Amino acid sequence: MNEKIYIGLDIGSVSVNTVIMNANGQLIASDYRRSRGQVIAAVKDSMRWARESIPAGTIVAGCGTTGSGRELASALVGADVVKNEISAHAAGAVHYCPEVGTVLEIGGEDSKLILFENGVPTDFAMNTLCAAGTGAFLDQMAARLEIPINEIGDMALRASGSARISGRCTVFAESDMIFKQQAGVPVDDIVSGLCRSMVRNYLGDVGQGKKIREPILFQGGVAANKGIVDAFRRELGMHITVPENYGVMGAIGIALLTKAEMESSGRKSTMRAFGEIDAAQFRTTAFACGQCANDCEIVRFENGGTPIGHRGGRCGKWERL
Repeated sequence: MNEKIYIGLDIGSVSVNTVIMNANGQLIASDYRRSRGQVIAAVKDSMRWARESIPAGTIVAGCGTTGSGRELASALVGADVVKNEISAHAAGAVHYCPEVGTVLEIGGEDSKLILFENGVPTDFAMNTLCAAGTGAFLDQMAARLEIPINEIGDMALRASGSARISGRCTVFAESDMIFKQQAGVPVDDIVSGLCRSMVRNYLGDVGQGKKIREPILFQGGVAANKGIVDAFRRELGMHITVPENYGVMGAIGIALLTKAEMESSGRKSTMRAFGEIDAAQFRTTAFACGQCANDCEIVRFENGGTPIGHRGGRCGKWERL
């Protein structure tokens, strides 16, 4: 009998993360790629990678999507399961740390916090419209300082001090940073201050009113930044654990949720063939329904000009078409 494998895709604001997991819940392979505003192309590329990475003698028993672009990716690949990113990150965290108390997750343009009791998520929060507590904040500040983003963490760790930088707004933070530069504050200290500023913003926004409990897992692409990890440890006074696969935990979670749902239901996967996904002439359009007072904006997914799905309606009418 062919061994079953499961594909999980996490489509975020700046990247597409894809994993392949086996029937035992073990990670076989993972892929991270920047979408650079071309989400459809990035999803297609990730599925080409998946086709080449699937071990011989295995079959795809399920495919799931999560993240802000989950509906788009689902329509393109024919996903079996679609879940929000809170559910996916929670499932991934519990899989690797059953006793987890808190998940800190920071991505490119959004961030979230999930609280657990006895392995069950009980509360969560996500960032507001401001990006000051996300990876975009660090990218912007690194560009202003003309420092490669992958050097920020080491610079923060070797700083002898930490400059006080405003973290409530990227505009104020940049003004503060420029003033510190003009005053001759060492760049390492400024970088350390930026990391502390970002963490304070996260805790004051996403973590406001939340009782953070250990063990704490730090997930998402920003977890690669040692300066941010150290800043969380300093601000919370707690140990922070960065999982081995911190960057693809959402994809791991949706793959696990897909595995559980497909096994319990006994359904066969409806995922499109890899060749069909690759050849798809996929695009999205939007229009106002206008058939009731809600006047919902409907997003239509098309393949070769033929509608294959709709999202965005409140009454479910378009989703049934």
